Amino acid sequence: MSEQAPTGPIARPPAAGNPGAGSPGGLATVRHRRRIPLVWIVPILTAMIAGWLAWDTFSKRGPTITVTFNTAVGLTAGQSQLKYRNVVMGTVKTITIAPDLSNVLVTIETVKEAETLLTDKTIFWVVKPQLFAGTVSGLETILSGSYIGMRPSTGPGLAKRDFVGQEDPPILQASVKGTTFRLDTSRLGSISLGAPIFFRDIEVGTVMGWDLHDLASRVAIHVFVRAPFDRYVRDDSNFWNASGLSVSLGTNGINIQMESLRAILLGGIAFDTSHESTAPISQADHRFKLYANIEEAKSAGFGQQIKLISYFPGSVAGVTEGADVTFHGLKIGEITQVGLVYDPKSDRVLAPVHYRIEAGRVSNLAKAQGMEPVNVAEEMIRRGLRATLQAPSLISNSKIISLQVVPDDKPADLAKEGDRYVIPAAEVGGFDSLTASASELLSKINRIDFDKIGSSLVSAATGIDQTINGPQIKATLVALEKAMIDVQDIARKLDTDATPALKRLPAIAVQLQDAVTKANRLIGSVDKGYGDSSKFLRDLDRLLPQLTEAARSIRTLADLLSRHPEALIKGRPTTGKE
Repeated sequence: MSEQAPTGPIARPPAAGNPGAGSPGGLATVRHRRRIPLVWIVPILTAMIAGWLAWDTFSKRGPTITVTFNTAVGLTAGQSQLKYRNVVMGTVKTITIAPDLSNVLVTIETVKEAETLLTDKTIFWVVKPQLFAGTVSGLETILSGSYIGMRPSTGPGLAKRDFVGQEDPPILQASVKGTTFRLDTSRLGSISLGAPIFFRDIEVGTVMGWDLHDLASRVAIHVFVRAPFDRYVRDDSNFWNASGLSVSLGTNGINIQMESLRAILLGGIAFDTSHESTAPISQADHRFKLYANIEEAKSAGFGQQIKLISYFPGSVAGVTEGADVTFHGLKIGEITQVGLVYDPKSDRVLAPVHYRIEAGRVSNLAKAQGMEPVNVAEEMIRRGLRATLQAPSLISNSKIISLQVVPDDKPADLAKEGDRYVIPAAEVGGFDSLTASASELLSKINRIDFDKIGSSLVSAATGIDQTINGPQIKATLVALEKAMIDVQDIARKLDTDATPALKRLPAIAVQLQDAVTKANRLIGSVDKGYGDSSKFLRDLDRLLPQLTEAARSIRTLADLLSRHPEALIKGRPTTGKE
């Protein structure tokens, strides 16, 4: 109930110290004041707050834009947001179908800060959970819901309000200092956007994205290595896929390797550079090959790589990219390309095999020769170095290139085609040589006239059959049978007659043994009585000279008597002559 101001005079009590006040003869003075009623204070304050909120809202509102998508899956009007670096830049206002029914028109009310970012180079896409290239991305949208991502251009552009969104996320951009490189691989595998880059177990970068237009032949992955680690990336560095776990069984047991838990979930890439590398620091967008694992990267090695090419005269079936190039059984490189090319000089189609080798795998070779590796290769070709195709296994039809020294091959020189050196090819060694020898042997066997040999064998068999079944053989067999009967009869007679003699053989043997014993005793006695050391032999030795002297005297006497018979009576003559 509202109060009303009095309209007539009001009696007031006399003021203290004023004796005239309150006397019947005095009159009180009344003043009138106009005040705002309290009932209007609340509406006024409400209107002021509403006005301030409206001004604040309109002052922070940016332009309204329209983005075209193929579908609006995951987007909700009034709820889905536009974000840049996880900062809200707007909210979806409406979602409608285009007049031609080919796509969806999404109207977005942006904030004031987004106005300068909306140029003709700005990219929009829908961030939602999706399986792409073997990985799940956008997991954070499971709870918060799908949203529209944007990537403005760092360069100047024209203001724009109508855009066409992309279905796949674009290549990310780094906001810190560093260098971007490109990695070529045959398949993307488990690598996803934002996957970490490792250098000696330190996270030094991230995967920014990949080029879709290269998927026909390869995948070009864009990786960013932040400063100062980008100076460790040199032209001879090796990159490999470090995703997941690496389990190997060796002489030391089971070996398990992994980079990090993030690399297991998102995939990852690692690189390394030899501490002896003298290659220059890689510039931006330098291309590297991405190896499948660390073992393959280690087998590729570091250092100077020489590009080679060989033209093989025969078939190159089984030769594939990535196959090994060996020397003395050890890998020194790999095959990079196999194809067909028309040679106008020889007017024929050739199959060149491109490959690369790492000269540093032959330790101290260049130092020993005092030359560059290319000059060493040229000298080795003069000595007979040739490229050959070999099958490392009888089970598989795959082939590798083996560099071998063929001393008997024709002399050749190291040629060059563009940036590649031409290594002469030869057909020696390996299972192919065995196959060629077997083919040649089969050809020789095929040239043998087996029909003629079979006819000859049949004729020979017929002649042998006639000979065996002829009357002469039969008569011979009859005579042989009769002879055998006679032999058997003789054997029976010998057995009958010789049995008593055989029974006496033991006694005869005993007698012979006694006779031998007695003979030995006799010989011993003779040797003792008349042997070398016997008295008889010594006397005999003294007797023989005396007999010789006596015989000489008798001969002299006989000569004297023959000349002077009278000497027997007269004695020796004194004539002085005997």
